[in-house]
Amino acid sequence: MNNRPGASFGKFLLLWFGQLISSVGSGLTSFGLGIYVFQQTGQASAMALVTLLAFLPSLLLSAFAGVLADRYDRRLLMVAGDGLSALGLVFILLCMLGGEAQLWQICAGVTISSVFSSLLEPAYKATVTDLLTEEQYTKASGLVQVAGSAKFLISPVIAGLLLSVSDITLLLILDIATLVVTIVTTLVVRSRLTSKPYEQTRSFVQELKEGWSAVAGNRGVLMLVIMTSLLTFFIGFIETLFIPMLLAFTDSAVVGTLETVVASGMLVSSAILGFLPIKKNYVNILSFSFFGIGLFMAAFGFRENLVLITVSGFFFFAMLPYANACLDYLIRINMEPSVQGRGWAMIGVLSQLGFVAAYALAGVLADYVFTPLLVEGGTLAGSVGRIIGTGSGRGTGLLIILAGVLLCVTSVFLYRLKSVRKLEWR
Repeated sequence: MNNRPGASFGKFLLLWFGQLISSVGSGLTSFGLGIYVFQQTGQASAMALVTLLAFLPSLLLSAFAGVLADRYDRRLLMVAGDGLSALGLVFILLCMLGGEAQLWQICAGVTISSVFSSLLEPAYKATVTDLLTEEQYTKASGLVQVAGSAKFLISPVIAGLLLSVSDITLLLILDIATLVVTIVTTLVVRSRLTSKPYEQTRSFVQELKEGWSAVAGNRGVLMLVIMTSLLTFFIGFIETLFIPMLLAFTDSAVVGTLETVVASGMLVSSAILGFLPIKKNYVNILSFSFFGIGLFMAAFGFRENLVLITVSGFFFFAMLPYANACLDYLIRINMEPSVQGRGWAMIGVLSQLGFVAAYALAGVLADYVFTPLLVEGGTLAGSVGRIIGTGSGRGTGLLIILAGVLLCVTSVFLYRLKSVRKLEWR
């Protein structure tokens, strides 16, 4: 049994509660800003730009933040990340209180918030390790995933209802208030936990190179990471475009409720995996999961029908834990334990580059290519439009359909990759 000085599941629960509240708050802002920007501009590309700037700084700085989390007091890094990230939210709030916030002001605010939020994730994950014994890791893992998913499961329905009676400023105020709760819980945990000094033996550049070697040194692992990046690329399209597609024929309250309902698919399949874990045929299940995710993406964009969208969205989310579980297992058993920390950091950056590319392309393609094709009188209105419908949201629907179909094609390539299949033969 691995007992660490200061380890306590109670302290973990306190820290976890703070992160749960913070996740709900950030989800309120994320959902609200998406609705606000699209309603103000009428452009999916503007909303995608905000999403990109809220994501890219944290991704690019994640490796650097991971090194800081090993070298300095992790709890203070979490406090700094939460406190300073609030500056971006306060800036947006002040702009809105003085009148309508301009797009550039929202972009500046979310960028500031994202830069400082990059300090949180690696410090939080490392602190969880400090607080738990090895026997408690699995028990805590489910709670950590629930907190991370709260922005999809809890925030949208709350934000949608609040927006029906108030405006975006209330969501920003609530998000800032949740950060105060997180900071207090983190400081309480810090006061009861001794930080271990870091012994620097390698430079930052050397650690990055070792992380890259851990990935590139195994062709199967490298190909799996490339496939994962393609997965995030195609998922990025539905993540960026689902709000513009839905707002074309319904309101924000319905959108929020629908997002919460479909995201519950993750909880259902995660619970099934808990009772019936995968024990073999990981590559087959992974390929099937990719195909299922693509199929339900295509169904999601097919028609402006809330029943079809809800059912397909639910199963889209339900397939994700299976894909994640298989990816995690295949990579973990094929990477030396001594380099897994750096390896996973590198995999995190590489795999999420697909999101960056999708956020940069999806909105532009939707606004300037696909939407004009399917409005009344558009080039495809008399052909494709007869199948999927016409209107302001049908171009985004078509783009989601194409992304889903291409992901299905990707799953076939994945199924046939010998280098990936060899990963399971160890």
